[in-house]
Amino acid sequence: MPTPINFRHLDLNLLRVFDAIMSEKSLTRAAKTLSLTQPAVSNALRRLREHLNDPLLKRSGPGLEPTSRAKELWPQVRAALKQLEIALNPEDFDPTHTTQAFIVAMADATAAELIPGLSKILELEAPHANLRVIPLTTRDPRTLLLEEQADMAVGYFPAVMADLTAQAQAGESLGFEHERLFEGEYVCVMRRRHPLSQKPMSLDDFCAARHMLVSFSGRPFGFVDQALASLGRERRVVVTVNQFSTAGRAVLNSNLITVLPKHFVRVAGLEEHLSIQALPLNVPPVHIDLLWFTQGRSNNAHTWLRDAMKRSAMEAMTRF
Repeated sequence: MPTPINFRHLDLNLLRVFDAIMSEKSLTRAAKTLSLTQPAVSNALRRLREHLNDPLLKRSGPGLEPTSRAKELWPQVRAALKQLEIALNPEDFDPTHTTQAFIVAMADATAAELIPGLSKILELEAPHANLRVIPLTTRDPRTLLLEEQADMAVGYFPAVMADLTAQAQAGESLGFEHERLFEGEYVCVMRRRHPLSQKPMSLDDFCAARHMLVSFSGRPFGFVDQALASLGRERRVVVTVNQFSTAGRAVLNSNLITVLPKHFVRVAGLEEHLSIQALPLNVPPVHIDLLWFTQGRSNNAHTWLRDAMKRSAMEAMTRF
């Protein structure tokens, strides 16, 4: 357990410096962000290290690697600073006149479902706002949100949801909130005249087939492989890609099979071109969640965007 800190003797400016260093991962860039000299930033970090009795950051190649204590502390420090900022500068958000640029991380399958409806809402309610969708390259986007590379993330985050639930049950401060947008299932797809398309697929057939895997991280191992491993089985992954659309198009003209969200096959217009089969093993259902960093406050602009995304999801689920 960390040694108790005498808060009355702590210079709160040190926390601003700590936040900048954690965000920038560089003393030089943090100094530029704070309009300070690098020696001033180094001195502030030294003082904070002494207060907390922890090195906080260590050299790792050309950058800085935070310690476990720093990783644990940063979300709470950032949330507190943001809460103070909004208290001093109350937010007044009007979607009709805002020119805000929103950044959302999501996979192509999710974007195919949500963006059509969300674009209409933006046009009608926030015509001067901008929305930028960036690729989701991880099943745990909390660092992405903490570093403000995205305002929110939408996707299938089973490990994150389990972790947040455990933290809540332990009474820990989360820093992140989430909301379920929609549910679905994964299916096995292949070209219409694939040899395996003529009858229900057995587990032996599934494992023996040549697979294309969709992996955001690029690792040739996914949740299907985890489910197979629990049965003492494995499959042959011969191609790994990072987009569902790539996999859907690729299997049209090959003997590869792939596993895709059923809703994506529908919205991508691939349903009539592919043979769709139930998976011959139990895998978790697809829970598409909206995840965001609370930043210690209620952000009216982000609240509006989350509501718009929920409405878009509801509209998408009733289109078919």
